[in-house]
Amino acid sequence: MSDDSRPSPSAAPSAARTAAVIPAAGRGVRLGPGAPKALRALGGTPMLIHAVRAMAASRAVSLVVVVAPPDGAAEVKSLLDAHALPERTDFLVVPGGRTRQESVRLGLDALPPGHDIVLVHDAARPLVPVDTVDAVIEAVREGAPAVVPALPLADTVKQVEPARAPGEPEPVVATPERARLRAVQTPQGFDRATLVRAHETVTGDVTDDAGMVEQLGLTVVAVPGHEEAFKVTRPLDLVLAEAVLARRRLNDGF
Repeated sequence: MSDDSRPSPSAAPSAARTAAVIPAAGRGVRLGPGAPKALRALGGTPMLIHAVRAMAASRAVSLVVVVAPPDGAAEVKSLLDAHALPERTDFLVVPGGRTRQESVRLGLDALPPGHDIVLVHDAARPLVPVDTVDAVIEAVREGAPAVVPALPLADTVKQVEPARAPGEPEPVVATPERARLRAVQTPQGFDRATLVRAHETVTGDVTDDAGMVEQLGLTVVAVPGHEEAFKVTRPLDLVLAEAVLARRRLNDGF
């Protein structure tokens, strides 16, 4: 592992340094019984390792903090030690909390001084391309307090009145204008002080960290996402991820 005091190779000495926080404490029940989602194998390698490598592939990222299951930090640390990771990047493992929001906060608390840009990335998005990571970082460097990679929606979306019981028909109440909607991915990027303030201020349930920044009244901007940055949640997603990884290895020697 590298000396964390060394500046990012691609950044000027005055450029803000970037750290990535990967919450990986969830069980991933929708993938079925077995290991936690982040530790499921993809191409023979745990998804978490793919996600860590995806963040470390950016030469702007000098530190990756993995937030492990509360009782699994030692196992995750051993996992990182057992796989080849970029030497220019430092890695840190900390125990997580009961919720994703709590785990991200614990990852933030573990960041040393000097990292003014923070990425928060889902361990279940193992194949995000480095160009997407770099685009998020660059938008934060240009002054955005919060940045999300996002894709236009291919399907029409309906707002419904939730069913009283699973399986019952749901009345449609509105059809949002699809051109104004985006499917949000990760890594999401933040000015560190802004993200820390969001976690200190917002206490309600949220689905992502950018939503917490929105609740502060600050602007969140979107940059183009990538179709390969999808989230592996269901068994079919894992099949698709295996196909993407196989194609990369065939075409690029990835």
